Amino acid sequence: MSQSPLLIGCASGFSGDRSDGAAAVVRTLAAKGGGTLIFETLAERTLALAQLARNDDPSRGYEPLLDELVGPILGDCLRHGINIVSNFGAANPPAAARRIAELAREQGLPVPRIAVVYGDALNGAEHRDLLAQRLGAALDGLDIVSATAYLGATEIAEALSAGAQIVVAGRVADPSLTLGPALAHFGWDPADWPRLGRATMAGHMLECGLQVTGGYFCVPGLKDVPDVHAAGFPIAEIQADGEFVIGKADGTGGAVDARTVKEQLLYEVHDPARYLTPDVVADLSQARVVELGGNRVAVHGITGHARPDELKVNVCYRGGWLAEAEISYAGVQAEARARLAADIVQKRLGADYKLRADLIGAISILGDDAGEMRRALPDSHARDVRLRLATENADRAQAERVLREVTALYTCGPAGGGGVRTALRPRLNMMSCTIPREAVKSGWNFLEEIAP
Repeated sequence: MSQSPLLIGCASGFSGDRSDGAAAVVRTLAAKGGGTLIFETLAERTLALAQLARNDDPSRGYEPLLDELVGPILGDCLRHGINIVSNFGAANPPAAARRIAELAREQGLPVPRIAVVYGDALNGAEHRDLLAQRLGAALDGLDIVSATAYLGATEIAEALSAGAQIVVAGRVADPSLTLGPALAHFGWDPADWPRLGRATMAGHMLECGLQVTGGYFCVPGLKDVPDVHAAGFPIAEIQADGEFVIGKADGTGGAVDARTVKEQLLYEVHDPARYLTPDVVADLSQARVVELGGNRVAVHGITGHARPDELKVNVCYRGGWLAEAEISYAGVQAEARARLAADIVQKRLGADYKLRADLIGAISILGDDAGEMRRALPDSHARDVRLRLATENADRAQAERVLREVTALYTCGPAGGGGVRTALRPRLNMMSCTIPREAVKSGWNFLEEIAP
């Protein structure tokens, strides 16, 4: 337990994020006496993809970029006492932990104490009845790929308090990656809701990586960000009462100011007075943002209330096939030709065939899966249009029909179509529910305690 501030830096906001941002965060933490480095690498369907990878190969199923994320900074973190906490275990935390141990040995480093969090996966037959109680008939007949509960910060905090230098988890709530180290560092009562609410929102500020330091925020001429190509990942300075300041890695581009912080503060928040997490119901309805200068912003006024009685669960299942095909039209009447091409394919397939049409360069984001927006909007007279047609179907052969019809537009469609590309991939769908907290048997082990 300590009363000194805790520094937590985040070096990834999702699976596939930049893998070179951790070095600047680690240098900054080391220069300031240490802290914790987190990587947030999961999204809703990332776990399903990881589970499919594990099904194909039991040694896989964790973050594909693990080596690139951890390898370059592992030695510096161990030398400077910087703990690493992440959900990059995905569907196979033990395998991720073993790979980190291998990386240490390959670099001639002492193997760190690695803790592995378990309990989030609800894929067993024993869980099916519980999920059916909550989802009912919607679960009937589904080919389930993964069912995963959102764990909280408890296991992370316990592992760090027991001496873990690295904590590898699967599905824990994003802010819990920050709250766990704070609980371990300060020794807070796990029912101290105001402090937990503040530290949870500090984690919320970090969880999307560069979003709070200018990436995803910037709009040229409206919200300019200096050197956004070299924006640094964020660092939170958390006080013993849970109050926090958001900054970024030293010597990096980007910006942390009142605007970037406010946008991230409200990101994915439906009710500012009741932001639900496994650890606490955070209340940011009275939050105040104060610029301190030097890319540092303080956030005040956050509190928290008792945590929910239930945990959220995502159930991902196979959803048939997604077929996509594209063709380009340019020059005179380009948009009219693209619209005609879409109509040709729709009529060839039949009026009952569910087909989405997007005119990229004229109208795409505002379209819908039924094609109504495309038909209702007037021609914008665009002169460079990429037509995208897509469908989903449980029957692979029916999905493939779209690909063949678009390919045939080379000679069977309007003049001048070219650059056809087609893709067919299995589709993953998802539904969510909540289940009683006590139904999830979570915990943690040191890697050496886990059977090979």
